[in-house]
Amino acid sequence: MIKFLIKEGNGPKVIHERMVSVYGDDCPSIFIVKYWAKQFKWGRRSIENDPRPGRPVEATSSEIVTKVEKLVLEDRRIKIAQLAKECGISETSVFKILHDHLSMKKISARWVPRMLTAFQKQARVDISKENLELFSEDNDHFLSRIVTGDETWIHHWDPETKQESMQWKHKGSPPPKKFRTQPSAGKVMATIFWDGDGIILIDYLESQKTITGEYYAHVLANLREALLEKRRGKLRNGVLLLHDNAPVHKSLKAAAAVRECGFQELSHPPYSPDLAPSDFYLFRLLKKNLRGRRFADNEEVKCAVFDFFAEQEKEFFSNGIAALPTKWSRCIDLKGDYIEKQ
Repeated sequence: MIKFLIKEGNGPKVIHERMVSVYGDDCPSIFIVKYWAKQFKWGRRSIENDPRPGRPVEATSSEIVTKVEKLVLEDRRIKIAQLAKECGISETSVFKILHDHLSMKKISARWVPRMLTAFQKQARVDISKENLELFSEDNDHFLSRIVTGDETWIHHWDPETKQESMQWKHKGSPPPKKFRTQPSAGKVMATIFWDGDGIILIDYLESQKTITGEYYAHVLANLREALLEKRRGKLRNGVLLLHDNAPVHKSLKAAAAVRECGFQELSHPPYSPDLAPSDFYLFRLLKKNLRGRRFADNEEVKCAVFDFFAEQEKEFFSNGIAALPTKWSRCIDLKGDYIEKQ
């Protein structure tokens, strides 16, 4: 209306008076009328906002999101500052795109036992499938037949990790300090065999001795005796021995001992602690309980280990064995790659 009345030759004051007579209190102020009158006199034709220079207000357009994702996939270590510079947007916008639109976060690399080759990954898949087939053929008794074991070092003192030492504090109070420390030199080697019902045998290596095929064969003979005493009927039903591929476990003397004891070995792929219940479950929880405690000698360590296992319910052990089928399935889904910690 202002544009039309200007073209008729009316001044801003006249235009305002005519608009007030029609619209009353809803009429624009005289200052608004003067502003638009001046704009139309200068040749303006549209009442829409003029385009502003610089980047658009909305930096998270689909094109920008796609560009950010492409840059991240090309270099997963790229920094937010570099992404902002490449895309011509602010670092805040980059952060919003990464978290809200792409659901991405930056994490540290995880330590794994070794860089698996394609052949080793395929071996992990094949053995996982083999064991799952055995499980599916006898769901009711397969897991109850498994006896698993391995060796582990237990230190007289193993310091808490930074995460384990976390504690609550009030806002404004100084954070707790933790000094970098190393495990003590004093330690004892324990060979632990267990099943879904609990601990069957713990054998501690004598000081200044090393684990050999002969030693492991002797431990397996002791394991058979312990089974006869603690698990009546288990040998008759058939023991599935699950241990890793350490050289002493696969030595000729150890293999002969497995046959003499009447055990059947369950296949286990090389370099696979994530598929060994002792590694991914039992030892991890045992050492978490002992960590941060100081022991004067090996005997105190042995007593602490005994007390820890004595305090556990049967369900504690059965849960570790029951996790195996899930681990095997997960390994297959990952095409043989290592399973992330849960």
